[in-house]
Order: sequence, then structure tokens, then C-alpha cells
Amino acid sequence: MDARPEPGDDATTQRFQQKRERILDAATRLINRHGVKGMTFVDVAELVELNTTSVTYYFKRKELLAAAVLDRTIDRLEALIRDAAAQPTPRARMARYVEAHLELHARIELNQARPITVLSDIRALGEPFRSELTARYVSALRKVRDFFDPPRSDRDKILRTIRAHILVQNMFWLPGWLALYSVSDYPRISRRMIEVLEHGIAPDGARWTPQLLSVTPQAQTPESEGMPENFARAATCLINEKGYRGASVEQIASELNVTKGSFYHHLEAKDELVLECFRRSHERIWLIQCAAIEAGGSQLDQLAAAIGTLLDVQLCSEFPLLRTTALQVLPSEWRTDMLERSTRLARRFAGMMIDGISEGTVRTIDPLIASQIVMGALNSAYDLRGWIAPLPQGTAIDLYGSTVAHGLFADS
Repeated sequence: MDARPEPGDDATTQRFQQKRERILDAATRLINRHGVKGMTFVDVAELVELNTTSVTYYFKRKELLAAAVLDRTIDRLEALIRDAAAQPTPRARMARYVEAHLELHARIELNQARPITVLSDIRALGEPFRSELTARYVSALRKVRDFFDPPRSDRDKILRTIRAHILVQNMFWLPGWLALYSVSDYPRISRRMIEVLEHGIAPDGARWTPQLLSVTPQAQTPESEGMPENFARAATCLINEKGYRGASVEQIASELNVTKGSFYHHLEAKDELVLECFRRSHERIWLIQCAAIEAGGSQLDQLAAAIGTLLDVQLCSEFPLLRTTALQVLPSEWRTDMLERSTRLARRFAGMMIDGISEGTVRTIDPLIASQIVMGALNSAYDLRGWIAPLPQGTAIDLYGSTVAHGLFADS
């Protein structure tokens, strides 16, 4: 996946390796800002103060460079997993995994460690890179699943997969909200995250019985009126499944049985489509939160209703929410706006938790951090559709939701 000099070549010197690492660092930062699609040799060369020809000496093609960046990040992810796996108990392994991620992010922020990139852009690569890196990522997820006690049944195996998934995805979601805090806060964030992941948001003995809500389309806000709903549904599903690159305009038009001309009648560019899908997703989360509050009951009841309904959307409906992994393809100013909208939705969950702490129906936790964990768990639930397919709809929602409510170690 990378340029390796022949044995004996003077390029094997330490200077070669240092320059190569600098190129990988620059590409990592660009992919984090613009995605694989937006990373160019010209920008990489500018960051490392080389000409473009010099960059191509190390990596002949852009895709080779992108694959090497992602490969290096998986190497570091595997190192974090090995570190955590050395702990003696499931709880200690989970705690060390969280601590190690926060420590790494602190070192990166202080320029004491090389940057890492988001792994969602694996889907933006062509073959064989996509398959090779996906296999490595899946293997890493299985190692995290081994943090937990061995499963006692097929249902228990699915539950263990859900818990490993929630843990891993919340570490990937950290860059989406860590910027709200200073590096000196990271140790406290680590402790509070471990607390929520271990025990959940519900007090010991509390019942988690979500009532699924019905949200009518008429309640949609005017901002969502620019694009037909079937366009948003088809695009969201294709982007979630295949990534930005895999979901071409041709495929979206084919899915809708319309011409490309009809597509461009509603939207000027594909990036605009992604933005519109995010707006729809955020509106739907907001509407479900509002419906949960209007339904009444305790704050825990309201949280259960909102989370259960959103899990139903992600795991079972024909129109899921758009995965945050698609953020990487948006221009930076749009991406910032979408992250701010997500933060506002998380803060609404935090407000419900604060009220629940006051009335005694929610565990005493850091609500701002807990709300981000909930957002991360909800958004990434879509990825487990295949795993939960053998289960009845209600069971799938209960298993996933109970992990949010009672933590990663509650009895199944």
C-alpha cells in the first residue's frame, strides 16, 4: 500500500523514512478536513514543502497514499486494542481502551504524537484497498468484542457485538465533540465516559420500557421542503451502504427510476444532496425528541421513547438517518454547521438527563458527555442491521437500547 525502496537503495535511509512519515502526516490532516476525495498531491506537497514530483516518488498514486494513511491508522488502533486486552477483566479492558484513546488524542493535540485519520473513508477507496482495509477493521472489531465475557448463546453473541460496536464507534465519534473541551479536561472526560459506558444512564433497578412514537410528516420544518422525500430516502440508504463515492448520481437516479436531469432539477450538485440528507436527519431527530417530551412521563420514560424510536429508525425502517461518516465529503463550512446542529441535538438529550437527575429517574452522570455517547450509539446503529436481522424487531431495539440504558456489562 506504500512506496518501499529496494534493499540497498539509498532511499532506505532514515531521512527517507522521516520524509515519508511527514507526507503521511500531511495527507492525514487533509483527509480529516476534506476526505479522501478532497485530498490532493498539490496540497500534500505544499504542507511538507516539497514539489508534487517529490511526493509521487514516495507514493505513485493518490489512492496509494490514502490507503497508506488508513493502514497506518489501523496499525495504531490495533496497538490500542492490544494495550487494553492485556488488562485482567472485561471492565478493566473497556476502561483502558477509553483511557488510551483520550491519551492519544491529548498527545496529538499537544503535537506529541502523529495524527490519526477517520476510518470511514475506507469506503471511498477502490479495490483491492477497500477490501483489504475493511478486513483489517472487522478483525479489529472482533478483538474488541473479545474484551467481554464469552457468549452463552447466539443472542448473547449478538449482544456482545452490539456492545463492542457501541464502544468502538464512540471512540471514533470523539473528534466530533472533543474540540468543545481543553486538553486538561481529557482525564475527567475519560473517567466520565467510562462511568456512562459501564453503568448506562438509568439508575440500578430502573425499568427501560421505550414506547415507540409516531411522528407525522406534516410536522416537518419548512427547511426540508426543497427536495422530494423519495430522493432523500434513496440517497441516504445508498450513502450509508456504499459511502459517498459508491453512491453515484446514476445509482440514485436508477433507484428512483428517474433521469439524471430530473435529479439535477432538484439539486445542483451531489454535495448539496448530502447536505440536504443531513438536514432531514437532524430534523427527524428533533421531531422525535419533541414527540417524546410531549408524550410525558418521567424523564427516563421520555429518553427511552426518543432513543427507542430512533433505534427503530436506524435498525428497522426504510428511511434511516444519514451516518455522520458522510460529513467528510462536505466543504468545511457546511461540515461545521452540521456538527453544530448535532451538538444542539445532543444538548437537548443532555437537558432531558439533567431534569431526570433532578427528579431521580436518571443516574447521576455528566449529561453533556452522556448525551454525546447516546448520539454516537444512535448514529452508528445503522451499521448493525445485518447482525440484528435474525432477531424480532422489538428484541433488536431492546438489546441495543438496554446497552445505552444499563451499560456494557448489564446481564442480557
